[in-house]
Amino acid sequence: MKELVVISGKGGTGKTSLVASFAALAEGTVLADCDVDAADLHLILDPTIERREVFKSGREAIIRQDDCLACGGCLAHCRFDAVRRHVHNGESTFIIDPLACEGCGVCVRFCPVQAIDFPERTCGEWFVSKTRYGPMVHARLGVAAENSGKLVSVVRREAQRIATEQGRELVLADGPPGIGCPVIASVTGSSLVLIVTEPTLSGRHDLERVLGLARHFSVPALICINKFDLNPSLAKEIERWAAEHGARSVGRIRYDPAVTQAQIQGKAVIECGDGEVAREIAGIWREVSQRLSETSGPLLE
Repeated sequence: MKELVVISGKGGTGKTSLVASFAALAEGTVLADCDVDAADLHLILDPTIERREVFKSGREAIIRQDDCLACGGCLAHCRFDAVRRHVHNGESTFIIDPLACEGCGVCVRFCPVQAIDFPERTCGEWFVSKTRYGPMVHARLGVAAENSGKLVSVVRREAQRIATEQGRELVLADGPPGIGCPVIASVTGSSLVLIVTEPTLSGRHDLERVLGLARHFSVPALICINKFDLNPSLAKEIERWAAEHGARSVGRIRYDPAVTQAQIQGKAVIECGDGEVAREIAGIWREVSQRLSETSGPLLE
């Protein structure tokens, strides 16, 4: 069993549309949407949720008002300005802003009457769903919630468990954009990454950063250029640069309104006929599949 993660240096490059088409072309796949901050693979694959789990991570402080002495010790020790003091009719009341609380526990430690609870923080949900192309694990991080990297790890681990249990050969993951913690949690230990980029100067810069991340974690990388016909000369230059830095191009995808039409219909591009863009995506999948069969990169257990 192996894992392919599709990533990009920024959002909006088309990686989710590509993953949806790969799902239609592949066999024996478990899907994982690791872009937990802004998941959207479900918009195309229309999953039916079969299992829903609460994601908890970190802790938050909550003052029990009935036990609070209003001594102000929590306010004096908090370094994140999370404790709020309200005065009404000359009496002070202290509360903790959950959005500002970092869960450090200092206020809990110094409260003289232990009037501050410190429960685990509910940060979001994760789901196991059924799609027309197999099982899918995805998640939704709460508003202003943190620890998205940990939630990504939960999604990957569950996808791997399902693949092992059902004897499926591939975990196909839609990774988050950028180079931050969620991306690191998505690519480490994977078999192969496919980086989707665009023929712009910012696209090249983003590619350099995300390819550097893949090299740092010793994960083999391929690239494909979406909307290559917007600047064919720069697309060629990007491919040449990537090859010099160990990332072979596996194909180009033209700009085509058919992609937008497929999104409007809630379908993968490959499901909407045998046009030029569909053939290009199919060709990229053949190249990626061949590379997956050859890779000696990290394998899932």
